[in-house]
Amino acid sequence: MTEPLLEVRGVSIAFGGLQAVREVGLDVHAGTLTALIGPNGAGKTTLFALISGFLKPDAGHVRFRGRDITGRAPHLNARDGLTRTFQIVQPFAAQTVRENIAVGAHLHEAKRERALAAAEAVADRVGLAPQLDKPAADLTVAGRKRLELARALATRPQLILLDEVLAGLNPNEVAAMIPVVRGLLAGGGTV
Repeated sequence: MTEPLLEVRGVSIAFGGLQAVREVGLDVHAGTLTALIGPNGAGKTTLFALISGFLKPDAGHVRFRGRDITGRAPHLNARDGLTRTFQIVQPFAAQTVRENIAVGAHLHEAKRERALAAAEAVADRVGLAPQLDKPAADLTVAGRKRLELARALATRPQLILLDEVLAGLNPNEVAAMIPVVRGLLAGGGTV
């Protein structure tokens, strides 16, 4: 079997007396969809923060593409292909959908025109193309979830950590989002 794209070994973190994550280990192989499930407060979002570099673990390590990235800055991890979405979506409300997505594209595209063009391509992948020039503040909850996913996809991830990407959506919106997530795998990504 091939080496995992992501390896998490013995990762733990406590906040004061609260042990938020304790000795977590997991492997994620390229091209797969891996689910992390648990009740509210189980530490799933905290684990994503530890993996992506937003938090540094008290113990354990994280390896991505065979390289130790434990506690490494999130923007460096994103540049190398590991990115995440956030459970609580906070778009840049005063900007358009296109401009919000371009923020992610700027990780690899220095020129504004190229970042905006990349944003268009990503918007098409997640079903936001008709809303590119709409202010992000005007999006529905489902639209904001798609925008959060689009911003992350614009960073060109090899591995994307989706934090509650379907939370708060009604059954029709969930049904519309599932093909988008499956499309990430079909495009060669890892989720």
